[in-house]
Parts: sequence; C-alpha cells; structure tokens
Amino acid sequence: MATMNPNPNGGPQWANPNGTVGATADVSQQESEFFAPLSTLDEPVRETIMRDVRSVASKLRVVLLPMDRTLPYGGYAGVSQSENVELTDRDKEIIQRLKDWDLWGPLIVCLALAVLLSFKAPVGQASIVFAAVFCAVWMGSAVVTINAQLLGGTISFFQSVCVLGYCVFPMTMAALAVDLFKMIPLGALSMLLDLAVLAVAFLWSTRASAVFIGQYIAAPRRVLAVFPVLFFYTFLAWLILLF
Repeated sequence: MATMNPNPNGGPQWANPNGTVGATADVSQQESEFFAPLSTLDEPVRETIMRDVRSVASKLRVVLLPMDRTLPYGGYAGVSQSENVELTDRDKEIIQRLKDWDLWGPLIVCLALAVLLSFKAPVGQASIVFAAVFCAVWMGSAVVTINAQLLGGTISFFQSVCVLGYCVFPMTMAALAVDLFKMIPLGALSMLLDLAVLAVAFLWSTRASAVFIGQYIAAPRRVLAVFPVLFFYTFLAWLILLF
C-alpha cells in the first residue's frame, strides 16, 4: 500500500500541494498582521472611550476655529469666491480630519441643546420641545445634505450630517448663555444680550458649515448649497429665543 508523505507543516499532504515549507505559516502571519490594526476587541474599554472623546473634542475645536485665522477674513473669502480654493497645510488637515466622520459628537451636541431647551419649556411641554429640537437638528441636517448632493457635491451623506451636527455646537453654547443671562435681572438689556449672543452663534455656525460644505461644491452652486444652511440655523436660533 502506498503511503502519503507527511506535510512538513504538520498537516496532510493535500493541505500543502506545492510542498512549500512554511507557506501556511506565512499566510497566517500575513493575515494576522493585516487584521491586527483594525481589531479593537482586545482594547480596554477605557482606552476606546477616551479615544472617542478625544476625537469629538478635536472636531469641536475645528468648529470653533475652522480655518487659518492668519488669512484675510479668516480664510472664508477664498472659499466663497474662488473656483480653486487655496488651503494651508492646517486647513487640509482639518478637512482630512472631518472626512473621518462620526455621529457621536453630533448626537451629544443635539441632546445637550434639546435638554437645555426642554428645561425652559412650559409645564407639560418639555417632551414636545425635546422631540421638536431633536427632529429639527437631524431632519434639517439631512435636508441640507441632500440639497448639497443634488447640486453635485462630492461630500458623502454622513460626512455632511457630521459637519452640520458639530456646527450646532455654537448654538448650544448660545442657549446656555441665554439661560445664564435670564438668571440675572438685567431688564430690557437681557433681550439685547440674547439677540447679540444668538447673532454671533448663528454667524459662527453658518460660516463654519459653509467652509466645509463649500470644499465639495462647485463655485457657481455654492450659494445654493449654503442657502438652506441659513434657514437651518435660523430655525434653531428662533427655537432658542422662543424658549
């Protein structure tokens, strides 16, 4: 009876038909090296959470200081007027960072704004206000994103929703400031301060959104892409002022 030669790797001969010693081991090593950087199953939960927190914090800093402030008008003029936008290395890094989108940050910002406004709602209407703000943020972001894509934008749906969600952060800070002003008896000056804070937050959110969305829209269509953004943040400012 003929006997089958044993495989040097420890398995049957058919498992290594070419007779190459160590071929199976090399393939296994390559697979482990390929999948190792993508696996976080062995990562401690604390490290995973802190990495996400740092990512959210870095994107919030980008929203607060979106472009290189050493450029004329803070870099916004070139984005709104030029066909080919000239970006510094820092601006390119910002755009690249935002391509790594997430929805944790926008969710936290949205929940914070909804909770702040629901606290000020009339008795029995807190849940309605919370739901209205929550739906307004996400549905408004979706509408603005779809409009940008219909205009030929190359930005993905979730990237745009991520940017618009993070850019709500100045509006959330404005809502907190308005709450603090109402604790101080300022009389008629209180309304003026509320309007001033909301105006600054509105301009900051709108301009930050326009910068990022403008990178992916052709110059002749940028105004049409940014126009719904104005309505989106105007509606949020109206909600903050109303409650």
